[in-house]
Amino acid sequence: MPLTLVTHGAQHLPAALSPADLATIEAALAHLPPDQPGLRLASLPALGPLLGPTGPIGRHAAVHQGAASRPVRAILFDKSATTNWALGWHQDRTIAVRRRIDMAGFGPWTMKSGIQHVAPPQSLLDAMVTLRLHLDPVDADNAPLLIAPGSHHHGRVAEADVATLVARCGIHPCLAARGDIWLYATPILHASDAATNPRHRRVLQLDYSADPLPDGLEWLGV
Repeated sequence: MPLTLVTHGAQHLPAALSPADLATIEAALAHLPPDQPGLRLASLPALGPLLGPTGPIGRHAAVHQGAASRPVRAILFDKSATTNWALGWHQDRTIAVRRRIDMAGFGPWTMKSGIQHVAPPQSLLDAMVTLRLHLDPVDADNAPLLIAPGSHHHGRVAEADVATLVARCGIHPCLAARGDIWLYATPILHASDAATNPRHRRVLQLDYSADPLPDGLEWLGV
């Protein structure tokens, strides 16, 4: 049975990106240095028409979030023989914002690549979705993302409980062809092994939200 976003926290969208979409994305990223484990991107104006709620990418988030859905963070991952990292099981727990404004319910604060990040209330994360756009094929030996299906239903998972919940939910490798999109509930537990046959595995990851931030706090945006 295929995974669904609501039940499992993940959904595979095969061939969601057209050749023209892929060409536009690659042109927008062409100036960036290769072989980076994670580049946080503050602005991708060339992709605006693709990422909005009626665009060929953004519409997949808008199906679940409505017309207010918008991209709020972008990260480019380029796993290769040069940058063949592994990442243990974890949840994404922070958002990227334009500037720090201290307020109740938001914290701790961290600075990543010169961008302010903060842990928001869990309810905000629970309403977010993440799209991973695959620019290269990902098979079983090229470090597919591993997810624990259904773990997004458990809110913020304490570090001490992660292994037990992964064992209960099971592990699903997210294989992909070039042009596929994987859609995730942002808080899903996920991990990544080092590739056993490393080669370029470029993924543009986009977080989407339909919620405004309070009291002058602003999403970084894309």
